[in-house]
Amino acid sequence: MLEIGFCTLEDQCPYLKNKRCRIEYKYIQNCSKQINNELIRRGWRRFGRYFSRPICKDCEECLSLRILAREYEFSKSERRVINKNFNTKIILKTPSLSNEHLFLYDKYHRFMEEKKNWKHYDLNFNQYHNLYIDGFMNFGYELTFYIEDKLVCVDLIDILEDGISSIYCFYDPDFSFLSLGKFSLLSEIKIAKKMNLDYIYLGYFVKKCQSLSYKADYTPNEILKGTSSLFENELLWEK
Repeated sequence: MLEIGFCTLEDQCPYLKNKRCRIEYKYIQNCSKQINNELIRRGWRRFGRYFSRPICKDCEECLSLRILAREYEFSKSERRVINKNFNTKIILKTPSLSNEHLFLYDKYHRFMEEKKNWKHYDLNFNQYHNLYIDGFMNFGYELTFYIEDKLVCVDLIDILEDGISSIYCFYDPDFSFLSLGKFSLLSEIKIAKKMNLDYIYLGYFVKKCQSLSYKADYTPNEILKGTSSLFENELLWEK
């Protein structure tokens, strides 16, 4: 297993104004499911063959959050979201790339740029492959959602030994009435329950960032206090 580590220079935080950020990366050529799981449990995130975690000076706002899937009970409103998607076709498969994927990705991000002032990046085939397909090994998958053979949502996940790591989701804003972002997460929880997995790893919860604060609404959950390198110290996940 080839591993290369490096850090970014300090830069503007993408989540909080008046904050600076610095990111540590690990490039892992052939990552095993076990090592992936261990890194995710310790607060790292995987994109392609790269794992990253924040190492920002004097700031601990990015907190890893995981849903306790076995204990999760769908609320009335969540059951309504599931019910109104009864015509939505879901396919679980290894990550793929098509013109449909790129068009949907671009459409979603242009919408979020206008709605939430997200910074927009044009992503080509190679860049998408490097971010979301490369290094999927025996754990990387995507949930694709179709309405009458039209691709309306893509949810990229890792299925690990103790849970599902939710990597990234994008959807067609023309179908916002179906609450596809929420439906994709509820679908992950249903899969975890069916596979007897303990957790849904949701990545970073940032209380003061609207785009990330919603994660705390999914209960019961646990939050990791800090991040760590492999086998560095004991983990402290708290409800």
